[in-house]
Amino acid sequence: MTAPDNNVTYREMLGSGRFYYGAEVVTTRGIEPVDTPGNLATFARGLLADPRIGWISITDNPGGGPMLPPDWLAGLVASHRQRVVLHLTCKDMNRNAIEAAAWRYASEGFENILAITGDYPTGGFRGLADPVFDLDSVSLITLLASMNAGLQVTGRGGKPESLPKTNFYVGCAVSPFKRHERELVPQYFKLVRKIAAGARWVIPQLGYDMRKFHEVKLFLETRGINVPVIGNVYLLTKGVAKLFNSGKLAGCVVSDELLRRIEKYAAGPDKGKKFCQELAAKQLAVFKGLGFAAGYIGGIHKADGFGPIIDLAESYQPDDWRDFLKEIQFSQPDEFFFFDHDLHTGQSSASRINREYLSSLRRPAKSKEVTVNYRLSRLVHRMAFTRDKALYPLLRRFFARWDRKPGFMSRMAYRIERISKLAMYGCKDCGDCSLPDCAYLCPKKWCSKCARNGPCGGSADGRCELDDKECFWARIYQRLKSYGESETMLDRPVTIYNASLKETSSWANAFLDRDHNAPQNDR
Repeated sequence: MTAPDNNVTYREMLGSGRFYYGAEVVTTRGIEPVDTPGNLATFARGLLADPRIGWISITDNPGGGPMLPPDWLAGLVASHRQRVVLHLTCKDMNRNAIEAAAWRYASEGFENILAITGDYPTGGFRGLADPVFDLDSVSLITLLASMNAGLQVTGRGGKPESLPKTNFYVGCAVSPFKRHERELVPQYFKLVRKIAAGARWVIPQLGYDMRKFHEVKLFLETRGINVPVIGNVYLLTKGVAKLFNSGKLAGCVVSDELLRRIEKYAAGPDKGKKFCQELAAKQLAVFKGLGFAAGYIGGIHKADGFGPIIDLAESYQPDDWRDFLKEIQFSQPDEFFFFDHDLHTGQSSASRINREYLSSLRRPAKSKEVTVNYRLSRLVHRMAFTRDKALYPLLRRFFARWDRKPGFMSRMAYRIERISKLAMYGCKDCGDCSLPDCAYLCPKKWCSKCARNGPCGGSADGRCELDDKECFWARIYQRLKSYGESETMLDRPVTIYNASLKETSSWANAFLDRDHNAPQNDR
């Protein structure tokens, strides 16, 4: 293997046509002295000095716990800033704090960002932290893309001005390792939405079925989307495999079959180390064979632990990956795949979308999610809230009059709205209503992350990351599919909630173009 040129930037690596390797670095909770042996700075420098490793990626509070921020560590290896990827999540900061962090990254010369919603917090000082999720991954990407274009703000004297343009190279994640159609298909649709919003590279979350990794590339190809896709590898141990199998770590999936195999090898003299290293190396070989842009390796905590896996991956013969692809297909029971499977090659084909899925689009099955409430909501929306049709012009005039001269009628309308929406939807009175965007399910009531732009990656077996309810977007998908609308469920402008409308009439805000549906907010 020829050593990478360490002067090549991360952006250049992914566009080079050559297969590169990246390494995950996870920070810690607590003080991390910079001058002690074996510290994080030494770890990161050791990786960047390894000719086999093209870049490092620094996580942002993975698992939902508090840790040192990624840019702290990045600052200690600033001479390699173009080979460093920073994760930026939405769980701990509102949009102002996120924007401030992004300005700091740009000012310090860090351009490579993985924009993700983030895990739900799992703990904190004297109890569970209250998550933020003011933005989600799609709206975060939209913010970063706007900064790249020269963010438009209100300057002194109320005049608009453009801020200096940034040069972020924004990536996004997708979670293909879902068991059910209602979980998986919205993931793919949201991926397309992220790329439309400004994401320029993709990394799938963790799983051990190469067919599902391959599906991500195939799905993008069927949509005519050409962006680099990075293969994700995590070196397993018996303990990590149990954790991933439990569903307690969002987006990380190990099937029962793979867990049994790892437990079998873990009973041996080397505790399964050889098997797990070979599994990781074979995954990398498959990624390279399938035309992925790079392979990303995590789960290793010593700089010299990455090299042996990379060397093993490079030692295989050019066509060995084809056998490995068929070997590493540890799917879940009755798992849904978007593309049909070729048993001979082990691959899926972009020209063979799942025939049962296509048939179900023509004749959707009945769903328990299609309730009387949902049918009534669609009817009312069609009659009263469809722009410039039916009752919409009349109601718009009424609300405009009441808005100019607030009084009994405006107060009564707001009261009727609050009571009816609370009874029908569990409304939280946010004032910037996304019920029509979300098949008349309230994101503030029914989604732990208040996700208005598509599903997060945390669901498992159809249930929310917190395992306290059904996945919000899986429910939306079922409702829309019953009406033949699932394929276009995310074909709309990005929704960014305006908190200034909280506890005001969402009806008035809709009719008077104050909410996110206003034409001037389309983008």
